[in-house]
Amino acid sequence: MYNICELLSKSKTIAVVGISHNPSKISRKIARFLFDEGYEVFGVNPSLAGNTVDGINVYKSITDIPHNIDIVNVFRRSEDIPELIDDVLLKMPKALWLQQGIRNDIAVKPVIEKGIITIQDECIFVQYNYCKSQNKIERNRL
Repeated sequence: MYNICELLSKSKTIAVVGISHNPSKISRKIARFLFDEGYEVFGVNPSLAGNTVDGINVYKSITDIPHNIDIVNVFRRSEDIPELIDDVLLKMPKALWLQQGIRNDIAVKPVIEKGIITIQDECIFVQYNYCKSQNKIERNRL
């Protein structure tokens, strides 16, 4: 079993898959929140690749990010998750985090089998704030 607060505390890099150009979209708001909390955040969105969104570099795919990734945080529909799995397995992050409302047990099975922590249908923003309120986040801002 994994400890979400420990994962969030020890992680440094987060890829936000599905980051939006629209500042009112939750994917963009949460990416910026994580950035402001001191994480090194990378956006993933093929239509925005090569651009910067709120100071966050955006890449075409997870595998295009030239850094190790601790958490792949996904803002995509549940039925779109299978197309991400090969890239997740190539990148081998500590965790695959599917945002609230996103779940695909069949697609994530190979990720779980490789020992990657897999969180489904949970909001990283909510969990981070819960952990912080319990003094279970020990982070040094970058």
